[in-house]
Amino acid sequence: MSGAALGLEIVFVFFLALFLLHRYGDFKKQHRLVIVGTLLAWYLCFLIVFILPLDVSTTIYNRCKHAAANSSPPENSNITGIYAAATPVPSQYPCFMPWSYIPDGIMPIFWRVVYWTSQFLTWILLPFMQSYARSGGFSITGKIKTALIENAIYYGTYLLIFGAFLIYVAVNPHLHLEWNQLQTIGIAAANTWGLFLLVLLLGYGLVEIPRSYWNGAKRGYLLMKTYFKAAKLMTEKADAEETLEDVMEEVRKVNESIKYNHPLRKCVDTILKKCPTEYQEKMGRNMDDYEDFDEKHNTYPSEKSLVKLHKQVIYSVQRHRRTQVQWRILLEQAFYLEDVAKNETSATRQFVHTFQSPEPENKFIQYFYNPTVEWYWECLLRPWFYRILAMVLSVFSVIVVWSECTFFSTTPVLSLFAVFIQLAEKTYNYIYIEIACFLSIFFLSICVYSTVFRIRVFNYYYLASHHQTDAYSLLFSGMLFCRLTPPLCLNFLGLTHMDSSISHQNTQPTAYTSIMGSMKVLSFIADGFYIYYPMLVVILCIATYFSLGTRCLNLLGFQQFMGDNDMTSDLVDEGKELIRREKRKRQRQEEGENRRREWKERYGHSREDSTRNRNVHVDSKESSLSDLSTTR
Repeated sequence: MSGAALGLEIVFVFFLALFLLHRYGDFKKQHRLVIVGTLLAWYLCFLIVFILPLDVSTTIYNRCKHAAANSSPPENSNITGIYAAATPVPSQYPCFMPWSYIPDGIMPIFWRVVYWTSQFLTWILLPFMQSYARSGGFSITGKIKTALIENAIYYGTYLLIFGAFLIYVAVNPHLHLEWNQLQTIGIAAANTWGLFLLVLLLGYGLVEIPRSYWNGAKRGYLLMKTYFKAAKLMTEKADAEETLEDVMEEVRKVNESIKYNHPLRKCVDTILKKCPTEYQEKMGRNMDDYEDFDEKHNTYPSEKSLVKLHKQVIYSVQRHRRTQVQWRILLEQAFYLEDVAKNETSATRQFVHTFQSPEPENKFIQYFYNPTVEWYWECLLRPWFYRILAMVLSVFSVIVVWSECTFFSTTPVLSLFAVFIQLAEKTYNYIYIEIACFLSIFFLSICVYSTVFRIRVFNYYYLASHHQTDAYSLLFSGMLFCRLTPPLCLNFLGLTHMDSSISHQNTQPTAYTSIMGSMKVLSFIADGFYIYYPMLVVILCIATYFSLGTRCLNLLGFQQFMGDNDMTSDLVDEGKELIRREKRKRQRQEEGENRRREWKERYGHSREDSTRNRNVHVDSKESSLSDLSTTR
């Protein structure tokens, strides 16, 4: 099994990243470079999270081998276990090879490739691709030029920060500049920025994820929140339609002013291809006008203005399409929640839908998930399942907060993560070590990554499901993942005391820690910022629990869902009326379709018979006339 676990996880993580990217991105419409860049960033970050537990178990085994080689084995000790000895050490020494053991020399190379590739993506390639994808240029050269200009300040800021760290090391007389130290300075600068953002997102996720499942068990709460979302989404939908109309009007004017023989006509044709089909049919191309543009002193738009218009068209069309899809999905969700509220008092315990799903259901799923099973799950079991899950997640959150505040204490060991790992290390139960490490880092990753998927920066950064995320947001999410994952893993190793700089023990470090280098080059970061800054997660959790950020956004004019607010009540009532209106509209459509279907079934056969008899009569009449003409 040596190395097999590593290969299996590499393949599994690739398909996991591909599945998530397919849910949020659009493989058919978006540029292939955007898809490949985002997929690579997500894949590398998920890979680090999944492979790190294997690194921990391998490191514990290597420490065991080192201790066995440098000490005499205890006498009269019977050792039994499920693992076989890996090296020719005395058989009495309690040291067994884990099933997922990775041979020496593989993990350092693996971590080095993964880490530096992700850093190259987040600091150099993805920002450039982000500006390139957002650019409205009509040629590759123009897009590259725009991307370089936009990223000049971006890269200059990084050079300034790195220069500050470099000056600090150069001024310090106890330090000498070497390549390893310069590398450590760069890693420390990147991890410092990542840790600053990590604690902010972690403090939000530790509270919001358990609370979201607890509120998910409240049907009335979910229905009110859906009404609130409907009111806000309708406003955004109307604004997107107005913006698209204004932009299409500008495109129409440009299309009429620039004739077919103008040098900028190719740019106009490129803009027209990005417009919706109905607008393309309305505008068309002015092929009838054959006048020469040089003979008249008309004012034509410049190429720069066309680039700006092209950028506006791409943004407005994407936003309009996204709001349309989200509105249809939200309607289905609201109808379903209303059906759940109606079926809760059903005496037959059969789940009845108001509207049938437009997509045909799988017969296998329909057989097992019948109306009776659906009623028991939706109306009886699901709320209790969500409550139990919320309580379990709350326990995990409390453990994380306690460990973040106490992981620097080594005597006694107060971090619960470190206590669990050290207890398992004494018995060399590698399966328990890997499961405990995986569950711990997986929960931390869910808290951080789910916040990345939830946050929305106006309309510039927004991860929308059902293939509605634009290229800019996909690349931005890849940048965030690559910046958050390394400090997340270092924070996890610190919580478990697998980082020697935290445990202050002269033991063999993990392969991941050895790639990071010794942070003692910058003592004020290693012994100060990395130790005390994670304690702020307590303040952030308290602020999230009392919804201070939501209340501040409400005061600034950004409507947020709050149960004790008049603005929320007004938007809930407005959304309820919108859902009711859409429901009546769909009911009228279904009634019309049912009447047409019944009319066709009732009178369709008689009409076909009469049509057939009429055709036979006409044919016989034509044949008799032909016979009469022949006789004549």
